[in-house]
Amino acid sequence: MTDRSRRPLAVFDLDNTLADTAHRQRFLERRPRDWDAFFAAAPQDPPLAEGVAMVRESARECEVVYLTGRPERCRRDTLDWLEAHGLPEGTVHMRGDADRRPARYTKLAILRRLARTRDVRVLVDDDELVCEDARRAGFTVVQARWATPSGELKAAQEREGRT
Repeated sequence: MTDRSRRPLAVFDLDNTLADTAHRQRFLERRPRDWDAFFAAAPQDPPLAEGVAMVRESARECEVVYLTGRPERCRRDTLDWLEAHGLPEGTVHMRGDADRRPARYTKLAILRRLARTRDVRVLVDDDELVCEDARRAGFTVVQARWATPSGELKAAQEREGRT
């Protein structure tokens, strides 16, 4: 049963929704992929204006939640990035360091858990498969299409469960 007395949740992905990862894609193009370098470069991600505007607008009526496929070991860098760019405060849900399930499974599980006690007004994510599965599960979804898509990142999300 959801608590209707609390503000609804607006759930936002980070990579390629709020943060532009284009400058660090090169680490995924080599074999083997350099995940340590990919995540180490995340603090230099420029913000994506469209996503930032949407999260700020959503914060007027909703409690913001961040839902990312980044591993837990990136939490400090992620929190610092959110603060440095003046984004609304919100709980950050991250993938366990050893969790290699595709993002569509990890994120949908967290969305369902959130929805057990709260009204989830919207999910904003760039991952097409995450968006499709969330829609099928009954969630309202906005697919972030404002970042340059990366085939390498998409493959990594699905096959390697890394972000």
